Amino acid sequence: MDPQPPHVLIFPLPLQGPINSTLKLAELLCLSGGLHVTFLVTDYIRRRLLRHTNIQTHFSRYPGFDLASIPDGLPEDHPRLGDQLTEMFDALEAVTKPLFREMLVSGTRRPPVTCVIADGILGFTIDVAKEIGMPVICLRTISPCFLWIIFCLPKLIEAGEIPFKDKDLDAPIRSVPGMEDFLRQRDLPSFCRSSELTGPIFKRYLTESIQVPRADGVILNSFEDLEGPLLSHIHTQCPNLYTIGPLHAHLKSRLSIEKSLSSFRSTSFREEDRSCLSWLDQQPSKSVIYVSFGSLATMTWDQFTEFWHGLMNSGKQFLWVIRPDSIAGKDGESHIFTKLREDSTGRGYIVGWAPQEEVLSHESVAAFFTHSGWNSTLESICEGVPMICWPYFVDQQVNGRFVGEVWKLGLDMKDTCDRFIIEKMVRDLMEDRRDEFLRSADHMANLARQSVGEGGVSRRNLDRLIEDVRSMSLRTSYSQSPD
Repeated sequence: MDPQPPHVLIFPLPLQGPINSTLKLAELLCLSGGLHVTFLVTDYIRRRLLRHTNIQTHFSRYPGFDLASIPDGLPEDHPRLGDQLTEMFDALEAVTKPLFREMLVSGTRRPPVTCVIADGILGFTIDVAKEIGMPVICLRTISPCFLWIIFCLPKLIEAGEIPFKDKDLDAPIRSVPGMEDFLRQRDLPSFCRSSELTGPIFKRYLTESIQVPRADGVILNSFEDLEGPLLSHIHTQCPNLYTIGPLHAHLKSRLSIEKSLSSFRSTSFREEDRSCLSWLDQQPSKSVIYVSFGSLATMTWDQFTEFWHGLMNSGKQFLWVIRPDSIAGKDGESHIFTKLREDSTGRGYIVGWAPQEEVLSHESVAAFFTHSGWNSTLESICEGVPMICWPYFVDQQVNGRFVGEVWKLGLDMKDTCDRFIIEKMVRDLMEDRRDEFLRSADHMANLARQSVGEGGVSRRNLDRLIEDVRSMSLRTSYSQSPD
């Protein structure tokens, strides 16, 4: 009896950033040929994808692809923003985990699932896969430098470096090998700032440091030339690493070979305002700073006004993404927001959401004011666009430190929001130190492109991943065959 074809079930973290990069991985696996891919999202995410993207039309070219969904246990009107993520994780454990197990063991999917690729923060996926004897590979869409800090959390606790003993956030951190010379308290994840190590988010990541090494492999959205030294440390915990990033550049490279295939229009949960591209067309080359703090970050009204004045006082053109839910608790001040928007006419352009990859590749864009989310960081690196980093949470604090101190690709503005500092940093990035940052950014962009090109390390690692999935699936198919 011939074995069933490999069938990979991919389960990303149900947030905008992880969905973006994981969909690109799904398409890369589809392009490999001979693999069936089920992309499992929550019901809430599926509705948003169908409303705002062309996902069904786009993936219809791959007969082995299926978009499936599962409840997340939250009410439809739950905001699912950064400060409510604990509720989402609790609901996934209580409601989604048993449904996920039933999906794998019921045999209702055809051909049967033979391998799981799931976000490493969803630890229950590893538990279920191990319980039923199915291969499981973790996908981490956060940065490897953050993942290494997660693995070092027990060491940080043992050394007494967390919880912090004082309020000096510039105090050095010495218990993360490979980062001893530049890591500070303020560069650790924001959940490390608690005076007690009992918070649910901290506990979840501490558990991840134990769970992820149990997987049969770990996929990282990065490339060797960017984080080689740290990857060697991660290898000590996870010997089977697949660094196949940057995923968005990897997919573009593959699609350029497959001449008949077009790229995905969008993976955004929000409606993109493409008028900003026409506005960029009218601006001089390398004259605009793009400002976007991602899909989850919120700011206070006071912080918003500091950004506003800093950008206006810099004298530079700016394209600013301001989501309707960007400013915490200020729905009643929409008339003020409208007035400020009118005041920016000619100097700046404001949209609710933007096609970010296209914006960053636009000739007019010279710099990126970012929350330092990992997707945004990689997209900026690939386009050779220097950054100013204003981190919000999770991996963003350490990402900002690496951008400014290690990779020399921009400036880190964490833990402050002052109009004078904003003005100075914009001028530094776009005037005073412009050539210095552009040289570093161009160099890293070239390395990123080489990594996903023919013979590149990321390309070779993807080939190895696909072969390993085939061999793992073959073993699973035999175990599922009747005696």
